[in-house]
Amino acid sequence: MKTFNRSTLNTLEARYRTRLINSLSGFKSANLIGTQDADGQLNLAIVSSVVHLGANPPLIGMIMRPNSVPRHTFSNIIDTGLFTINQISTEFWQAAHQTSARYEQEQSEFDVVGLTPEFLENFDAPFVAESQLKYGVKLLEVKHIEANNTEFIIGEVCQIHVADSAVRNDGYIDIESLETVAVSGLDSYHVTNRLSRLSYAKPDRPVASLTVDGEKTAPNADYFAVVRN
Repeated sequence: MKTFNRSTLNTLEARYRTRLINSLSGFKSANLIGTQDADGQLNLAIVSSVVHLGANPPLIGMIMRPNSVPRHTFSNIIDTGLFTINQISTEFWQAAHQTSARYEQEQSEFDVVGLTPEFLENFDAPFVAESQLKYGVKLLEVKHIEANNTEFIIGEVCQIHVADSAVRNDGYIDIESLETVAVSGLDSYHVTNRLSRLSYAKPDRPVASLTVDGEKTAPNADYFAVVRN
């Protein structure tokens, strides 16, 4: 097994170290963040740091990199207080990756990479028409992280748009049916293969597999025995 201690990490070539550390967190969701500035200039940027913060109220968080260079997405969010999060699928993952290039402020990534902006339900930030799971978010807070000079964006989900076929009877969104992709590291994209949904874990009950629609199948007694022992 290869081992990197803290002093070793400091001696690594910068790009090698960046790829190594970015790979540690494993598979992450791949999303496009849609914004526009006060003059209506559209912007689109890929982000892999979106995280769930809470269901009631519905809160989402994401990390924005240091403002050592112009960050059009961050500036637009601060100026307008609105943004969209659009999950990336196998239909347009390469175009989505291209949005990470440093385009000028007056260039719209929508136009450059060939994706379609759309405005839904009077929400003043652009959605990606090709995305089958997308939601509009209102900015609530920005937390500056002193340790690495990044910004943690906290927003409230205002509206959700998702393909009818993906929403199951118990509210679960089957993102795999939408051919959603995941990302690892900085540039590796993946499709998923579900093992199973599992029942809510309780100390006195064995784990049971669930159907995609949330119905229980037979408990996994062997797994439960291992956990208890």
